[in-house]
Amino acid sequence: MSTETGRPATGIEDYAEAAAAFRREHLERLFDGNFATGINVCVECCDRHVASGGVALAWESHDGRSASYTFAEMKELSARVANLLVERGVKPGDAVAGMLPRTPELLATILGTWRAGAVYQPLFTAFGPKAIEHRLKMSGAKLVVTDLANRAKLADIADCPPVAVVTRPGDSVPLGDIDFRAEIAAKSAAFEPVLRKGTDLFLMMSTSGTTGLPKGVPVPLDALPAFYAYMRDAVDLRPDDIFWNIADPGWAYGLYYAVTGPLLLGHATTFYEGPFNAESTYGVIKRRGITNLAGAPTAYRLLIAAGPAPAAPVKGQLRAVSSAGEPLNPEVIRWFREHLDAPIYDHYGQTELGMVVNNHHRLRHPVHPGSAGLAMPGYRVAVLDEHSRELPPNVPGVLAVDIARSPLLWFGGYWQQETPAIAGGYYRTGDTVELEPDGSISFVGRADDVITSSGYRIGPFDVESALIEHPTVIEAAVIGKPDPERTEIVKAYVVLTADVEPTEHLAEELRQYVKTRLSAHAYPREIEFVEQLPKTPSGKLQRFVLRKREVEQAKEAATHAGDSAA
Repeated sequence: MSTETGRPATGIEDYAEAAAAFRREHLERLFDGNFATGINVCVECCDRHVASGGVALAWESHDGRSASYTFAEMKELSARVANLLVERGVKPGDAVAGMLPRTPELLATILGTWRAGAVYQPLFTAFGPKAIEHRLKMSGAKLVVTDLANRAKLADIADCPPVAVVTRPGDSVPLGDIDFRAEIAAKSAAFEPVLRKGTDLFLMMSTSGTTGLPKGVPVPLDALPAFYAYMRDAVDLRPDDIFWNIADPGWAYGLYYAVTGPLLLGHATTFYEGPFNAESTYGVIKRRGITNLAGAPTAYRLLIAAGPAPAAPVKGQLRAVSSAGEPLNPEVIRWFREHLDAPIYDHYGQTELGMVVNNHHRLRHPVHPGSAGLAMPGYRVAVLDEHSRELPPNVPGVLAVDIARSPLLWFGGYWQQETPAIAGGYYRTGDTVELEPDGSISFVGRADDVITSSGYRIGPFDVESALIEHPTVIEAAVIGKPDPERTEIVKAYVVLTADVEPTEHLAEELRQYVKTRLSAHAYPREIEFVEQLPKTPSGKLQRFVLRKREVEQAKEAATHAGDSAA
């Protein structure tokens, strides 16, 4: 895979020097607790910052209400929640599930769970009963904290744990449930934090489940230094920044880096309890004076779809923008530079890892559009072939983390099941990439997303990126469609801007557009215009859904052909 000539990032420290000097123990000294003898996440994210007098949470609702909560106020709230949990039988190491929108009660529940030495399990508010039941059964959660809007989803769940409900003034609590507000108001604002060890858990996450049932991802306290390093080196979160990570805390990027990460640094986080659209997003950025923004490419592409006019009032305001969740298309980078005057950098990670490969805002190194960047100091990554041999530059293979030489790596395997991805001294991510000569990583696609056509291996990311450079295209998903002659052909599903009509003439224009930008073999031979693309609740493309659709249609066509012949 080719890349454009990289320009140097304007960081304050040289990447190579930072990587060479990295020692995990240097990071551990930044914490109050000791990972070997005793540490508490609520203390690290809240208590130790009380003396600063600073704000922990800036909250804004969809209907214009807002409030700020200091670290001192969150310490008291967390103590009240911890007292409630202990009274209800929650012990250190037990799981507590939270299914709440981005409200102050959500943060109080998370911090209170950690204060009690328990394990917080996020439940995304868009989940249905089946997804919720699977996760609660997996973790053995002892309590669920939710609100009235989501309470009905728990009604038919077998062996549902006790439920605490957050109500608004005038609402009644369902019979048998715990009145969250009333209970914590009556509890003591003092609770001695329960110390745990680095190997103990503080989060129980789940994979997105794009190709099967979600797997449990246990997160130990040993992950905290890695979360801290990402916020410092990749996000470059500074004391004078106003930070907003728009990712939902029901998912890893939001919980790791909208909650845990900034609070570890003693920095305020921002919660916006409202729907995502261009108007609301630009409004929060303007009203709050956001200077450091993080989110996913899906969200950024929707901002682009709204056009440059809504972006004009905040142009030049954003000092740093970080992108994670799926590869960042080069067109997004160019658009942000032109219309927001903001550097947007791609970062790569997984629920199992946190972030491990980044274009670091704080560290100086070449930044290539279309590249995920360099391994974060504290990790060593490699590209492996099918025999687990490390590959040289410009040869596609699977991205892997070298376990022995990655002191920040915390993932040790899935919860109560085997983890084939860990073997031979590596953790294999399942993502196909190429190593560039300068050590940076270029994304090709998930291993099962790579297209084989007439002997060529084609990464969907390149084709998708070329498509969205066309002014009529908002989003695109590219898959391999089964083909008897070529094994697969490249097929693109395309979402157009609202004012453009889908026509065969436009489809041919897009085919030629990609062909001139990539190569004769990589253009989409078929283009299907759609209103939306299948995605996980966290916004990642589900290409496997589209592949499955094509396989089923091919089988159906073959069946009809057989019937006709008979």
